[in-house]
Amino acid sequence: MTAPAALRTVLATGSLATPIKQGVVSSPRVRLDFVDVDPVHVHDAFTPMVRNQAYDLCELAIVTCLQAIAYSRPIVMLPVVVASRFQRSCLIAYRPRGVPAAAELAGKRIGVRAYTQTTGMWVRAHLTEDYGLLTPSMRWITREPAHAEEYSDPLFVELAGGNKSLPDMLREGDIDAAILGRDLPKGEEFAPVIPDAAARDRAWWQQHGFMPINHMMVVSCDASRRDPGAVQAAYGLLGQAYELNAIPSGTPNPLRFGFDSLREPLRWIIEACLEQGLLTRRLSLDEVLGPAADLLGRAHA
Repeated sequence: MTAPAALRTVLATGSLATPIKQGVVSSPRVRLDFVDVDPVHVHDAFTPMVRNQAYDLCELAIVTCLQAIAYSRPIVMLPVVVASRFQRSCLIAYRPRGVPAAAELAGKRIGVRAYTQTTGMWVRAHLTEDYGLLTPSMRWITREPAHAEEYSDPLFVELAGGNKSLPDMLREGDIDAAILGRDLPKGEEFAPVIPDAAARDRAWWQQHGFMPINHMMVVSCDASRRDPGAVQAAYGLLGQAYELNAIPSGTPNPLRFGFDSLREPLRWIIEACLEQGLLTRRLSLDEVLGPAADLLGRAHA
């Protein structure tokens, strides 16, 4: 019996990874060799994946996916959402210095790990939707450049020097607000800038029918050419893991699987990226999903 092909994989431990890691679902055709990553720091894998295709399969932020496609990087985005999150509560301020009103953020300094960080994209899009704030009207202070080396931040973005964390920058008054994701600090000293974030998020989900997408799965073009059957089998494993995470109808689902489930969310995200200068042109859905349809078989699409 032929041994299953091995695919070097980055997928933070979670609802899709767990049943595969525990052997609840498996395939005689493929084995996923997981690279251990801390979920909080999974973004550290994104740069080597986009720039050097360091892994066969990799979790990747949706904004970075779209930029990689726009710059013709050799990766294929699979129609598999591995992480979504409501985002409005990720915008915080330092309570002792005063919490700015969300509607009055024009001209304010807002810190974010990288301008291309997907959580930042979602928060900016919500500020535009909810309060009519255009992205260039605010000052964006970042700590890191983009994962895609071809991308340059817009002129209204400033890369800060030094080693201060975003919470420290808030405490010391270097910035007026900050966007953080899984590393959102706890404690009473930090306060949400959008006080009714949960209600607004729920209303947004009811209107659009999907949770704000953070991370997708991608495959390197090298792995796709080397063994397309193994990639197809890996996609099947992810599909089985998805089925094990069924959520009752009418409940927000942080996972999505399949081409049909991604078309409308992708249209929305592409438009938001255009407004924010994260993309220089409008990507077509065929550009984004077509390579995966060719790889997995048009029957899946």
